[in-house]
Amino acid sequence: MRTLYSNIKQILQTESDLEDKKIVKGAEMKSVSTLEDAWLLTEDGLILDFGQMKDLNTDHHADHYEDLTGRLLLPAWCDSHTHLVFAHSREQEFVDRILGMTYEEIARRGGGILNSAEKMKTMDEETLYQQSMVRLEEAKKTGTGALEIKSGYGLELEGELKMLRVIRRLKENSGIPVKASFLAAHTYPLAYRENHEAYIQEIIEKMLPRVVGEGLADYMDVFCERGFFSPDETDRLLEAGAKYGLKAKIHANQLYNSGGVQVGVKHHAVSVDHLETMDDEEVNCLLGSNTIPTLLPGAAFFLAMHYQPARKLIDAGLPVALASDYNPGSCPSSNMNFIISLACTQMKMTPEEALNACTINGAAAMELQDEMGSIKRGKRASFIITKPIPNLAYIPYAFGSNLIERMIDV
Repeated sequence: MRTLYSNIKQILQTESDLEDKKIVKGAEMKSVSTLEDAWLLTEDGLILDFGQMKDLNTDHHADHYEDLTGRLLLPAWCDSHTHLVFAHSREQEFVDRILGMTYEEIARRGGGILNSAEKMKTMDEETLYQQSMVRLEEAKKTGTGALEIKSGYGLELEGELKMLRVIRRLKENSGIPVKASFLAAHTYPLAYRENHEAYIQEIIEKMLPRVVGEGLADYMDVFCERGFFSPDETDRLLEAGAKYGLKAKIHANQLYNSGGVQVGVKHHAVSVDHLETMDDEEVNCLLGSNTIPTLLPGAAFFLAMHYQPARKLIDAGLPVALASDYNPGSCPSSNMNFIISLACTQMKMTPEEALNACTINGAAAMELQDEMGSIKRGKRASFIITKPIPNLAYIPYAFGSNLIERMIDV
């Protein structure tokens, strides 16, 4: 079926047939191609054509017509880091932090990831799938058109397989692109707290063969952080994943300068995520790589931590992606519009930089840049239609308003 959207106030992030935009870096992130007073034609789930109203050819017939007067049209958000599949919320830990406990103190007493892992054991796969689909549909309503989901709340074979099978069902039934990351190396279970080697062997020898054998993961992820997995342990795990064909995407430098960036770059990670703590050494390391720094300001906001140095990274010439980090403990929200507001207000990114970070760069952080992240002929018809608003800057400016009329993915 053909649908013609007409009288669009602005189409943002357009790309011509001659362009091949894979990622946007440094100073280029300040620019967003914009088409005023425009139309867009879709057919069978793809963008067929677009242009300005003055050039609309009467031969462009359609089966369905929509007038988007006053509205903006832009690529759907590409959220490249989530933990959307979890058993229960953790609001008591939220209260504990208000009362003065730190994230690390909560983790040491069996909270945090271990809390989610304990609750995962008692939830059956069907219930887990049903409530995860509700969360995914909520993300779509706020404009998310593609997302990555991690395991990591199982911390043992059957729990990890249960999570990854749920993610596979979400891939099959959600109607949008979904990528899966295997994150058994999220933390050490209590039974292995004094025997790290045994758990690493459990992941490498027992979990990886099953995960790959069932085709359940696209990426291998590790939480490389002080008190979690060391750079040497991360190195071994990523190497093991690579032998099974899983590319790396890792958590790095959230709490400390952990060495995670360096080990991620060594393994040609698609992305290194979090990066609250960064020095010149890490920046220079990234500059010599194709690894995408992915920032998660929602977690910094919710944990009352310092924000990631977005300006330092962009001004050095690096690309930056933004993601939600949706999870029950440190960012219980999938709303990428709020992430954009945080990026602008707290990390001093311009609205244009934030848009690039959530669209084409977010797509690249999931290796979806050839089908998502920009408005281009032949790409997936996955885009946001806003309510009538004046311009792009109004999205981060009016952070408390729901400005997304709908997300199209046909």
